[in-house]
Amino acid sequence: MLNMVTGAFLGPVEIMTTSGRGFSPEEVANRCMAQLMKVSDTAPEVIREQAKAFESVMREVVLFYMKEVVKSDRTTLYNELKNNGYPEAAEIVRRL
Repeated sequence: MLNMVTGAFLGPVEIMTTSGRGFSPEEVANRCMAQLMKVSDTAPEVIREQAKAFESVMREVVLFYMKEVVKSDRTTLYNELKNNGYPEAAEIVRRL
């Protein structure tokens, strides 16, 4: 008889919420960086400083592309609404 137990430990779970809106690209970029960059408190100071500088640059790159994807998705949604007979809704999306 073979019994197999599987599972995954994901680590601590963090829950974030907003009220009346979705998350901004800045908020999502910060969450992304928290997962991508971790530096031990016991790492040498020069390593921690270098990692923080790199994290700052990477946050800006991630944020730039997140804003680009939002714009691109809104363009797609605008075109879908307009092409399917909802020009007023399309204009609302365009103004967001």
